[in-house]
Amino acid sequence: MDSMHQPRYDGRNWDELRAVKFIPDYVEFAEGAVLIETGKTRVLCCVTLEETVPAWLAGSGRGWLTAEYAMLPRSAPKRIPRETHGLGGRTHEIRRLIGRSLRAAVDLDRLGERSLLVDCDVLQADGGTRTASITGGYVALGLALKKLAQNGILPPDLLRPPVAATSVGVIDGQVCLDLCYQEDSRAEVDMNVVMTAEGKFIEVQGTAEGEPYDRATLERMLELAQKGIYRLFEIQQVALEEG
Repeated sequence: MDSMHQPRYDGRNWDELRAVKFIPDYVEFAEGAVLIETGKTRVLCCVTLEETVPAWLAGSGRGWLTAEYAMLPRSAPKRIPRETHGLGGRTHEIRRLIGRSLRAAVDLDRLGERSLLVDCDVLQADGGTRTASITGGYVALGLALKKLAQNGILPPDLLRPPVAATSVGVIDGQVCLDLCYQEDSRAEVDMNVVMTAEGKFIEVQGTAEGEPYDRATLERMLELAQKGIYRLFEIQQVALEEG
């Protein structure tokens, strides 16, 4: 049977996202919070406003955004030890990716000398935790900035056009969208893509796990990722309108 017509691990079509759901205000005390569910992956994204900036930005009048990321011990089938003796390289990499991505979503020049901290905690991991963190982090930022503007703490309209992310990969020669863990673990090529609603790329991370891939495959992956991300923009917008 042609791989294009074989059902995927979870029954989706090759060009289909997993079901995506946002639960706003999942926790009470954060300035903005959302639980994003994408398939079986669940990430809690919380935003905190701090009246300070890194030392190198002091006196600039400009704000900052940074992110933290962690996988809770039982977010995976086998318990993951807490990183109490220093962060691992993967955690550092993902934190930096989320921060880079979400800085494109806020007008930092108008934020003033304040920092937005986005905490992304993985409650359950089934592939795509970093892309879910970015996609959910944008919604949490939108909720936070709206509330802070309504309370007169921040100026209005600091939120820029949406930022979202997804994964694509090659499985048995077929380009597939939004890989779950079982697919990601055996993909011949695995790629994470972060885009803005203006159609610009923030990050493209693509790796061949076995044989190198050609430009035509790269272009098919980018085209499919863009299709999925534009669908995520629509879901984000609904969540922000209802939140």
